[in-house]
Amino acid sequence: MTISDELNRLADLKTRGALTEEEFARAKARLLGEPPRGPDGSVAAGLNALRRSRTDRWLGGVCGGIGRITGVESWVWRLIFTVFVLFGGVGLLLYLLLWIFVPIE
Repeated sequence: MTISDELNRLADLKTRGALTEEEFARAKARLLGEPPRGPDGSVAAGLNALRRSRTDRWLGGVCGGIGRITGVESWVWRLIFTVFVLFGGVGLLLYLLLWIFVPIE
């Protein structure tokens, strides 16, 4: 399915009332690969919405939360952190910092 088909499907869902204006805007932005935005439209506010996941977690829920906000599967983020751990341990440090400073949802 192409991006235009997906956009048409989203617009159809919006016109039928299945999606609110905000849900439509978020789905469209995710589909087009735009960075997450907050309620005021800024990218910084979207990043401030980052929360650790309570449901999609192995250790601290960091990868689940990052996956939710970026639209990338959480297993991809786990793989990225694992690769960074293998190459100098930076991934472990970054994961621990995110675990400490990112609040849980």
